[in-house]
Amino acid sequence: MTAKKTAGAKTSAASAPAAASAAVPAPWIARQARALLAQRGHAWLLHGPSGLGQLELALLLARAWLCEQPTPDGACGHCPSCHSMDVRTHADFLLLMPEDEMLALGWPLPEAAQAELDAKKRKPSRDIRVDAMRDATTFAQRTSARGRGKVAVLYPAERMNHAAAGALLKTLEEPPGEVRFILASCAAHLLLPTIRSRCQGCALPWPPEEQALAWLTAHDIAHAEAAVLLRAAGGRPGQALALAAAPLEAAPRSGKGALSLSQAAAAQAVQWQALPGLLARGEGAEALAALPVAEAVGYILYR
Repeated sequence: MTAKKTAGAKTSAASAPAAASAAVPAPWIARQARALLAQRGHAWLLHGPSGLGQLELALLLARAWLCEQPTPDGACGHCPSCHSMDVRTHADFLLLMPEDEMLALGWPLPEAAQAELDAKKRKPSRDIRVDAMRDATTFAQRTSARGRGKVAVLYPAERMNHAAAGALLKTLEEPPGEVRFILASCAAHLLLPTIRSRCQGCALPWPPEEQALAWLTAHDIAHAEAAVLLRAAGGRPGQALALAAAPLEAAPRSGKGALSLSQAAAAQAVQWQALPGLLARGEGAEALAALPVAEAVGYILYR
């Protein structure tokens, strides 16, 4: 993907799993990747609730397909193609995301889009625009630069606007021979039925609790805190990791009242542990109202 890196791009806490996924993928994601790499096709739809690793899995597949020395387990991690993926400059890889998501995760925008933002002509888009999809059509039609084919990833695919969805559908109906599309979605039911029907579906599995807890503790979260956060996130490890990092963004980092990593994580764990009792006594409304909507709904549905 040839694009200029955003000078002031911010990296959110939620981007940590995506950044690390190529080096140390979660075991349930690695297992799914091995199964998909043994299959053939030109379009995949990776779907499931948020926090299960759709983007991480999509990037693992893209790296493996573009790798010059791939193995059944995925990319080699040391060839020129893998290096290009690491620094996000691979000519045969295209990532389509809403611009606000790309900036939050530190991915470079296309030069034209970045120029418009730098000139303050508009704000970053919150959906996948038709202009980006037209770029994908051009990308799909050109020759592979490294001879390993091309890969385009759309995430979250449900945030395509109507015009972009129509452009994608036309490309999927007449797919060029050298390109693979990966649609990663947290709400696949919002996609056009005609798009879903042209993709090989893959529902991401819910990881076993002990496996998810082991993965969270490997990210320097104490086991007891990891258990509370995992339950609060409805069993979704990626969401639990984001919850663990959330207090650090709001807490002061220096001066009076500053919280350390362990103090911030412990404080959030205590809040989550207290929530069941508050709900049982009919006092949980304010506590739930203070949570982000996704976390509050996830707690109600999966507790």
